[in-house]
Amino acid sequence: MRDLTPPRDTLDPIEVASIDELRGLQLERLRWSLRHAYDRVPHYRRSFDDAGVHPDDLRSLEDLARFPFTTKQDLRDQYPFGMLAVPQEQVSRVHASSGTTGKPTVVAYTKSDLDVWADVVARSMRASGVRPGMKVHVAYGYGLFTGGLGAHYGAERLGCTVIPVSGGMSERQVQLIVDFAPEVIMVTPSYMLALLDEMRVQGVDPAATSLQVGIFGAEPWTDAVRREVEETLDMHAVDIYGLSEVIGPGVANECVETKDGLHVWEDHFYPEVIDPQTGEVLPDGEEGELVFTSLTKEAMPIVRYRTRDLTRLLPGTARTMRRIEKITGRTDDMIILRGVNLFPSQVEELLLDVPGLAPHFECVLTRPDRMDQLTVRVEARDGELGSSDERERAAATLRQRVKARIGVSVDVEVVDPAAVTRSIGKAKRVRDLREPR
Repeated sequence: MRDLTPPRDTLDPIEVASIDELRGLQLERLRWSLRHAYDRVPHYRRSFDDAGVHPDDLRSLEDLARFPFTTKQDLRDQYPFGMLAVPQEQVSRVHASSGTTGKPTVVAYTKSDLDVWADVVARSMRASGVRPGMKVHVAYGYGLFTGGLGAHYGAERLGCTVIPVSGGMSERQVQLIVDFAPEVIMVTPSYMLALLDEMRVQGVDPAATSLQVGIFGAEPWTDAVRREVEETLDMHAVDIYGLSEVIGPGVANECVETKDGLHVWEDHFYPEVIDPQTGEVLPDGEEGELVFTSLTKEAMPIVRYRTRDLTRLLPGTARTMRRIEKITGRTDDMIILRGVNLFPSQVEELLLDVPGLAPHFECVLTRPDRMDQLTVRVEARDGELGSSDERERAAATLRQRVKARIGVSVDVEVVDPAAVTRSIGKAKRVRDLREPR
């Protein structure tokens, strides 16, 4: 693999500034962000007042621990635009992610927000080894999902040539990689493995392609996947992290020269790690739940957002900013399936509208042929769906509804009444049978 370490003089000055300079900038921007949220968003004014805190109480970065958390449920409760801090006419774009009740989590951006987003994605790509003039094959989905457009505008900001392929159609994806000769691909890691399989089907030597950098995000992946991709394609595989509630992709990124965790772009996003049970802020180095506060967002500032992702904060290495380890798990029951967020409660809502299906089900995760697969095992109601044809029609209906509502393909198996194991207390809806990659 080529040495793609970015020249020092191409970095943003804040990436290599002193810790004192970075912390001073964070405190200044955090004061502004808390005041902006308190003055402009009724939800934050109420939550701050209820907690007995005021933006003026922030005298140090440590004082942020006194302020209340924001949860995904808070965002759902304000659906669609209750969290806006600017007039509607100042909103340049809206994105949304799926939610558990059919209502998505909505996020909005001013023109300045979009500029910041493009800047941090461009910074992430440069950290990954991407250079102006390279061709970037974007295989993340476009639309309300932040992945495709986030990658697209970041690549343009860096001065790259964008190939906006989006997801799906693996045969065509491989053909375009061969024909257009991109140096960079941005894609989910599981779909990259699928593209590797398709290359072999077409007789394409993966190591002979033009690809030099793969930037993988939207779902957890392991160093075993990195090794397989790097050895098979002779290219760098680099991790990018983000979530729509904070801005989208580009919140943190690995540096190609170290690949030792993801540097958080702390001049725009202030990270904390908390004990998920008590909410207490943990020292750097201890594992807990990742929390973010935006420092520069105008349209929808976010204060102490609980991501539910488990990780730890570590000192900076290739950059001044602190690093997070690869995400090791989540504190809730969200499934990330091929880059799409899915909750068992979403499935429950959909299957209850299918005649003949009972509310007893489980989501079974497997990994045949290295691709994550979800099978919904759901019981037929007692005395209904007796024939195999009736069960297949019900299964087809649920498959179609999951695809249409959530945007991901699943298998559905309709089983006999009482075939799904009952739980004492809270139902265990997810059974993960995947072997580690």
